[in-house]
Amino acid sequence: MPELPEVEALAHHLREHALYRPVARVDVASMSVLKTFDPSVSALGGRVVTGAARYGKFLAVEFGDRPGEELHLVTHLSRAGWLRWHDTAAAAPPKPGRGPLALRVHLDAVGGPGFDLTEAGTQKRLAVYLVRDPQEIPGVARLGPDALALSRDEFGELLAGRGERIKTVLTEQSTIAGIGNAYSDEILHTARLSPYATAGRLGPDQVDALHDALRAVLTGAVDRSVGQKVAELKGEKCSGLRVHARAGLPCPVCGDTVREVSFADRSFQYCPGCQTGGKPLADRRLSRLVK
Repeated sequence: MPELPEVEALAHHLREHALYRPVARVDVASMSVLKTFDPSVSALGGRVVTGAARYGKFLAVEFGDRPGEELHLVTHLSRAGWLRWHDTAAAAPPKPGRGPLALRVHLDAVGGPGFDLTEAGTQKRLAVYLVRDPQEIPGVARLGPDALALSRDEFGELLAGRGERIKTVLTEQSTIAGIGNAYSDEILHTARLSPYATAGRLGPDQVDALHDALRAVLTGAVDRSVGQKVAELKGEKCSGLRVHARAGLPCPVCGDTVREVSFADRSFQYCPGCQTGGKPLADRRLSRLVK
């Protein structure tokens, strides 16, 4: 799933390539991705792109060319969604239900430059909203403070008294916006903390280390991602990961084997040597198989 660094890089790419270009046409290939109906996407015709922004893991294309009538095309890419830039595109409207294309925006002229919103796989979770104010979107309105905007003191206050596991707190968007499964694994590994540590029981030194790790991991990923071609962002993300999606491989820090804990619809990875004193965490799915 695209997280803060990748979404920031996509916004940067749009600011470099789409700014001040008018919308020639919007093609909807999958009606199910549209979560709003007023205003209609046809209202974007003739509107000019004036900006691109990120709200947590939401990506927004801004149309502020008519004061008092601002529009925001906002998408949550979810697990398999992506934005693809094109210099040229087919002029004929796409046939619904054919391939991964969900929505296409033609800029300057039909068949000219623009971007596609696509979704691979069978689980269709890509969401697109056209709104006058991003706060109209429930997921945006519920967002907590952005992960990179948190000071050390603010971060400590968010964790104080929390009884949840720190892995859960880091990925809860209403608490901290922008961090998902992959970067929470990387942050916890860098901070040398167990994913199962209780958030409210971390000592001051541990909170310091976690906040430093959060900033280092996310800013490092943003620096690597911004300026990359859109098609190369996913590969760049994978190349920078040390434990996430690397179960069975040696930890690049201590050499111990990276382990995995699996759930019904997700999993996370960690290094026992760096994070849990060498002890593997309980994996209920694996435990049931071993019995």
